[in-house]
Amino acid sequence: MNKRMALRGLAAAALAAGSASLLSACSPQGKTSFQGVDVTGADYAKDLPLKDVDGRQRSLKDFEGKVVVVFFGYTQCPDVCPTTLQELVETKQILGADGDKLQGIFVSLDPERDTPEVLKAYLGNFDESFVGLHGTPEEIAAVAKDFKIFYRKVAGTTESTYTLDHSAGSYVFDTTGRLRVYERYGAGPQVLSADVQALLGEA
Repeated sequence: MNKRMALRGLAAAALAAGSASLLSACSPQGKTSFQGVDVTGADYAKDLPLKDVDGRQRSLKDFEGKVVVVFFGYTQCPDVCPTTLQELVETKQILGADGDKLQGIFVSLDPERDTPEVLKAYLGNFDESFVGLHGTPEEIAAVAKDFKIFYRKVAGTTESTYTLDHSAGSYVFDTTGRLRVYERYGAGPQVLSADVQALLGEA
């Protein structure tokens, strides 16, 4: 390496160090950084007052001490729902020993077909620790509105073969039950596991 190249290397290193320092100075001290969308302080998605597959009334308070990932969908969903649930399974695997500190919650938007028995069997295909929640059409509509979830029925070839268009992202709550991150559909288990680990690091 000649002297000119060495000087260029030193200049580049100095510039990189200066940029890193500047970025650090611009970041709020002590603020957790997420790969998903940081929604800390959001005034929505406050609770899940619905019943699980065993008929118990549930609340986010039931899962304090765990990072909770909430996803809305339906068991006959052809792609988005099984993909998201599989990513949750893979996220738990990536977390290793901390996998038990992640709680997946699936909220059914299809009370007509997703009976407790159907919901339990469906989630059992992915992870038996995942909690399925259901309710009356009115209860589901109220919770979906609080979470800013869009959904609508799309007619099929018969009355019972309809599908649902619905929002596809996931909501991540910290160990105290506060909404912190919105994960876009398809972000992948690496992104979700990084954000879960960041939240566990706060606890």
